[in-house]
Amino acid sequence: MVLLGCGSVALNWSPLAISITFGLSVFTAIMIFQPISGAHINPAVSIAFAAKGDLEVEALPGYIIAQCMGAWFAAMVVMDGATTPNISIPGSWGIEIAITLLLMYSIHVLVRRKVSLFTLAFGVGLVVATLSFCFGEFTGASMNPARTLGPNIVTGNGNLILYIVAPVIGAVLSNFIPEPLDEEL
Repeated sequence: MVLLGCGSVALNWSPLAISITFGLSVFTAIMIFQPISGAHINPAVSIAFAAKGDLEVEALPGYIIAQCMGAWFAAMVVMDGATTPNISIPGSWGIEIAITLLLMYSIHVLVRRKVSLFTLAFGVGLVVATLSFCFGEFTGASMNPARTLGPNIVTGNGNLILYIVAPVIGAVLSNFIPEPLDEEL
């Protein structure tokens, strides 16, 4: 995700191309890694799953370390792609919490419906691409602490508290939204 998505940022691609690249990288990661590890590429998502009881708490530190190390290694290759807010800090917190909540809720719905691997990957990738396109100009639309941590450490950019804490809050809050009954879908 960092290699491709932040790489597209480093190459100064258009906002649409950057958003599509992030969506495709998430789609690809889910297609490849879901059967192996559940495709946990986002610490906020892993924390929300653990808080809901859908991921063993003992496995959480290993997932988070692997996610952050992968992002850091990819950022060392890209050497750019840092995430910085372009609006007020309170507005950035609101956006990052809200978009991560929407992302995690979409994951909950797709997983609950037991959709096919392709549908899961396509759905989550589409949500990431859409949210990135709609909100990227305001906050960088991180939704993923590891995705920002790696590039921001490599480039020396700040705002790490925002991009670590806000997505976790949004993802965990999604656990409290009642999921629609299957008959209503």
